[in-house]
Amino acid sequence: MTIEKQLEELLPQVSKPTRYMGNEYNSIKKDQNSIKVHIALAFPDVYEVGMSHLGIKILYHLLNEYPDIYAERVFAPWVDFEDLMRRHSLPLFSLESKTPVSEFDLLGFTLQYEMSYTNILNMLELSKIPIFSKERSDGHPFVIAGGPCAYNPEPLADIMDFFVIGEAEEAITEIINLYKSFNTGLICPKSPAFIGSGRQRAAKSSMDSTNIQRGTIPSLNEGSLKERGEKRKRFLEEVAQIPGVYVPSLYRVSYNNDGTVKNVSPKQDNIPQKIQKRVIEDMDSVYYPTSFIVPYMNIVHDRAVLEIFRGCTRGCRFCQAGMIYRPVREKSVHRLEKLAKDIIASTGYGEISLASLSTSDYSELKQLTEILTDDFRKCQVGLSLPSLRIDAFSLELAKKVQEIKKSGLTFAPEAGTQRLRNVINKGVTETDLLTSVKDAFSSGWNTVKLYFMIGLPTETYEDLKGISDLAYAVVDVYRKIHGHTKGLKVNVSTSTFVPKPFTPFQWEKQITLSKIDERQRYLRKLLRKSKNISYSWHDGKLSFLEAVFSRGDRRLSRVLKIAHDKGCKFDGWNDIFSFDKWMAAFNEADVPPEFYAYRKRSSDEVFPWDIIDPGIDKKFLLRELKRSEKAQVTPDCRIRCHACGINRLKDGGFCET
Repeated sequence: MTIEKQLEELLPQVSKPTRYMGNEYNSIKKDQNSIKVHIALAFPDVYEVGMSHLGIKILYHLLNEYPDIYAERVFAPWVDFEDLMRRHSLPLFSLESKTPVSEFDLLGFTLQYEMSYTNILNMLELSKIPIFSKERSDGHPFVIAGGPCAYNPEPLADIMDFFVIGEAEEAITEIINLYKSFNTGLICPKSPAFIGSGRQRAAKSSMDSTNIQRGTIPSLNEGSLKERGEKRKRFLEEVAQIPGVYVPSLYRVSYNNDGTVKNVSPKQDNIPQKIQKRVIEDMDSVYYPTSFIVPYMNIVHDRAVLEIFRGCTRGCRFCQAGMIYRPVREKSVHRLEKLAKDIIASTGYGEISLASLSTSDYSELKQLTEILTDDFRKCQVGLSLPSLRIDAFSLELAKKVQEIKKSGLTFAPEAGTQRLRNVINKGVTETDLLTSVKDAFSSGWNTVKLYFMIGLPTETYEDLKGISDLAYAVVDVYRKIHGHTKGLKVNVSTSTFVPKPFTPFQWEKQITLSKIDERQRYLRKLLRKSKNISYSWHDGKLSFLEAVFSRGDRRLSRVLKIAHDKGCKFDGWNDIFSFDKWMAAFNEADVPPEFYAYRKRSSDEVFPWDIIDPGIDKKFLLRELKRSEKAQVTPDCRIRCHACGINRLKDGGFCET
């Protein structure tokens, strides 16, 4: 019985069957007889979460511009459908062609959140692909991964065949090109197409991107690794030569007696000592899709997405994204306007979101919002501005955005007192927040979300009380404007600080579970006095495990396997997450999780992720750590360069300021 026939019988028995149907508007179908490389783009969560992720959308449409590449989507099946799949021996399959995942050439996972790692193992098992890379043979797909969590690839080192570090638009086509031409002499794997300078690669990428947009991109070179039966090891040795590609099996890790990492080194002389991240230089010429897939069901972020720039110059000391995505590269207003019009025309969405790490830092935001609101006023397409900074919010901007459609506003003070905001280099003040909400309330808003973190380095209970004080101050601002608080909603949310690689706080430790619980109870008590304020918090146990896997080494691969065998999956979902199973897995593997989460690092410790070069120097991060201990603020690097190291990544071609 075909997969399609099985689905006809099984899907009426599950919740949200649309998750598994495919065939959405703008999804892509190809004749597989003309396909040379078949790649499954996998997101280790349910459809509605994965379909909200911009990265997988970009790669899906980019790869499918090539006539001989077929990129399809794969998501984690929810537990009800998984149960039916196992009972009926139905393998994990792609949405577009309903092909078993095991039959693809490459299987690429997006690593967005550490607590989705067990879903990766579960998807491999459902695909009948060995979980550990060393157990795969020539007939199995190459299992690869990229995304922000890949900046510490070590917890998945024994599972992935290789990782792509950094922005993948260039790297993924080079990988596929190598796959197709491997050992044929059509392309030399050591040619400048693979190991040339950043500017050579950028020029090639710009040319390819332009050709794609014009519809003139040539087919990539022919040939198939599977057809020729080449050995996996040889291909992995060759793909390791592509900048940005990390092949864990080609590196050995040694440990000190205290369990810390002593050294990570290549096993062969021709393997890179460090893996430098990939960076797209020209955001105007890089490929960006406009015919986004339109789902038949509601997804988490169900709107058109317009990426306006990458990177951030603010230097928040807790923020990994602000460090690893440097430098800032903007798209022009002209390019963005054209993209926005094309996206709305091809999708019919009623809202478009301006995506970036800090939208209000876009240098031409005022001009862009004026143009887009004017363009879309007649067709009633609303504009959404996430990632607003408190100090950059203005009444003029607020009025412009809410002309068509009004939504709630979200601000992230992160900490409750100015001292602690200085520690984390969050350069905003209480006055900034209250001025911003006053502008918003005066313009008709009555719902505000405030995001904070607890457990930040040097945090005291005075800082926690500051969270409460700020929330009540926001209520008072509304009362002064309207004379009452009827209809006002102030939603306060806290997450627990997780020390992340490549941040100034990567040397810090996380507070214990008991302290997390104490601080959450303290805030609940303080914030329950007003009916206008609601308080939500992130599960401390999840934050603890996130810290473990954020800072872990390859010994955690075995823990993941044991946890998966015990039934751990969808760990980010509170109704499924089982902390007891996780603790049992750590105990069985004889790996203490506290070693990774609760231990402050010395300045000279070798980190598991030191094999990766994100362009940020350790000396800079240590300087920032020292400044945090003195609560000293480091200005935005657009004001003054602080020698973070990103200039050396591309021969000084970035950070003109």
